[in-house]
Amino acid sequence: MANKKKDVRALTKEQLRDFFVSQGDKAFRGNQVYEWLWSKGAHNFEDMTNISKETRQMLEDNFVINHIKVDTMQRSSDGTVKNAVQLHDGLVVESVLIPTKTRTTACVSSQVGCSLDCRFCATSRLKRMRNLNPDEIYDQVVAIDNESRLYHDRPLSNIVFMGMGEPLMNYNNVIKAIDKITDIEGLAMSPKRITVSTSGVPKMIRKMADDEVKFKLAVSLHSAIDEVRTSIMPFNETFPLSDLRSALEYWYSKTKSRITYEYVVWKGINDKRKDVDALVQFCKFAPSKVNLIEYNPIDDGEFQQAQDEALNMYVKVLEANNITVTIRRSRGKDIDAACGQLANKS
Repeated sequence: MANKKKDVRALTKEQLRDFFVSQGDKAFRGNQVYEWLWSKGAHNFEDMTNISKETRQMLEDNFVINHIKVDTMQRSSDGTVKNAVQLHDGLVVESVLIPTKTRTTACVSSQVGCSLDCRFCATSRLKRMRNLNPDEIYDQVVAIDNESRLYHDRPLSNIVFMGMGEPLMNYNNVIKAIDKITDIEGLAMSPKRITVSTSGVPKMIRKMADDEVKFKLAVSLHSAIDEVRTSIMPFNETFPLSDLRSALEYWYSKTKSRITYEYVVWKGINDKRKDVDALVQFCKFAPSKVNLIEYNPIDDGEFQQAQDEALNMYVKVLEANNITVTIRRSRGKDIDAACGQLANKS
């Protein structure tokens, strides 16, 4: 049986240069191929037009490019676009383009399914099949950048790792993807325009701080009371709020980067004054802001969006304590593209 060909994008630029030298060719060929793969987003060796036919054939004989394919694309009435992205092994993830007047944001996935068990999220009901490779994350961004240019006449401005999966459970590949996205030889995006959202894995938050990452951190908090948080996010038992808090203090001490808390208010779960007071206390140990996110039901009705009075109470109390708070209205609900709804229904 023939050897399984290696994905050429798993090679560094140096390894590509070495490969060409080992074939009796010039090292700079590796630079040319690298540019085609990352800056120009080539999906076939045939597209590499400044390389001889023989060299392209030699690449074809030795390697594959396991690029993604946008299988189905849905457009929402509010301009949001959801992609069902097929991976080389037939598995599917979803990614979303969210437009506003001033920016277009890509919401990308980092795992097929999810490692965690948040009870309000459709993705967590899919079992985790595997982590995404760096190039599969990168490809989602390229696809959304193309859609942004096509439909909104401007390049992608921001990226959030808030799609399917827990990014910190696929840390190495997420970091490699971000390195490529921010690299001058990749998409050359500023890391300040990238936010990695986690449900809160303390050990990995400390690692990010030690690695001196330059992107922003968001934490899906949803309650600052342990019993409540464990009832909706059972893994909180393993990573309790005290551990999360000390990891976030460490993060701020190392990076001086403000933390964003993503927070949904549900009816009868976290809509009381004591919930707000606990959140205020949790926000005080490091500069932070709170995004109150509109909840998007996932069929069974167990979780319901809180009344406006509860949201207004949150805003009033947070502002009285000098904590920045924004109410985020959901986009793309009509195509199941909103926060917590990504479940590969397609």
